[in-house]
Amino acid sequence: MSTKLTKQLTYDAPAEAVAAMLDDQAFREEVLRQQKVVRGSATIDGDLVTIEQVRSSADLPSFAAKLVGDEIVIVQKETWTSPTGCDVELSIPGKPGEAVGTMELVESGGTTTEQVDLVLSVRIPLVGGKIESLVAGLFKEALDIEHRVGVEWLKR
Repeated sequence: MSTKLTKQLTYDAPAEAVAAMLDDQAFREEVLRQQKVVRGSATIDGDLVTIEQVRSSADLPSFAAKLVGDEIVIVQKETWTSPTGCDVELSIPGKPGEAVGTMELVESGGTTTEQVDLVLSVRIPLVGGKIESLVAGLFKEALDIEHRVGVEWLKR
């Protein structure tokens, strides 16, 4: 079983500016602050962006909190294969779940759309689908916050 997640984030800026923002460690760290993670870090090493975040499981449904404990660690890796596209991997170390897909910046008339396409899979019998939906919701919320921070960032 797997869950598809598709999200579009539109910025009133050229793709080059959006790519530069996404390649800025200070931007990534500000997004983590706005997401109110327990702990988080963002590192950029050439074409590899790694974001590690620790979230409290207090707001998770009880069936999910039992599986992850008090905190959930999420590692996001983006491998940029071009100036406007990357492969994305999300993992929860030590847990049987992952998300893989792509992110692409598409510019049209000075406006850029960040297109995120992921497939989430959680290999836990009976509750895997519920957890996939939960993770998809968390990631959509995280992308909404990233978008809000990005819109303000690009106005500076």
